[in-house]
Amino acid sequence: MIFYFSGTGNSRWVAAQIASLTGDKAQDIADRAPDCAGERQIGFVFPVYAWGVPEPVRAFVKTLGSTKAFTFAICTCGSEAGHALKKLGLALDSGYSLAMPNNYIIGADVDDEATIRRKLDAAREALQTIAGEILARKPVYRVEEGALAGLKSSVVHEGFERFACSTKPFYAEESCNGCGLCARDCPAGTITLKNGKPVWGKACYQCLRCINACPQRAIQYGKSTKNRGRYTLEMYVRPGEAQ
Repeated sequence: MIFYFSGTGNSRWVAAQIASLTGDKAQDIADRAPDCAGERQIGFVFPVYAWGVPEPVRAFVKTLGSTKAFTFAICTCGSEAGHALKKLGLALDSGYSLAMPNNYIIGADVDDEATIRRKLDAAREALQTIAGEILARKPVYRVEEGALAGLKSSVVHEGFERFACSTKPFYAEESCNGCGLCARDCPAGTITLKNGKPVWGKACYQCLRCINACPQRAIQYGKSTKNRGRYTLEMYVRPGEAQ
């Protein structure tokens, strides 16, 4: 079983590719309680948030019992993963980081088209190698941690979760048509519709699915996202490719 958490599709796509290549199943951690009995291998795929592990992934891992299965994790990131895998809370047999297109448009604009396609092509090639190593039960730690990884994955990540996960800057512009997609798909379940417009509660993982997937591009976060692009993996999936 391969468990994944994904905001705009990067980690879901990676999990689907690995599942396809290894004959396994990919499962959103939000869809079922973990049952790893009898599993020969267990994988985790998740995005790195500020050099750390997203809160729902940490919570999910805590519900897992002990297992003798070969256990691996792949974290998706813009470039550096810090010590995210070391802070997952599991003893991993293998661990990987995988550079994927940027979706954190609060911090920076999306990658240009050429960069997105280059990253995805490189990821496809890397996943072939990773899948082979998983099937061979090869112990690997191939993670681009970056400089000052320990500091970033502790102090910086803790600051991110404490101060940068506020929902107050979210708002919907007049172009919002009240489709409800954001409320339906919010992993934190924090969005509701009021008078046909989204309203955010206090909980937020900063996955930015609501902003990036809005069909009207109506959702903004303060002033930083107004003139920036949007990204979801679905825009770049090849015909017949697992996702």
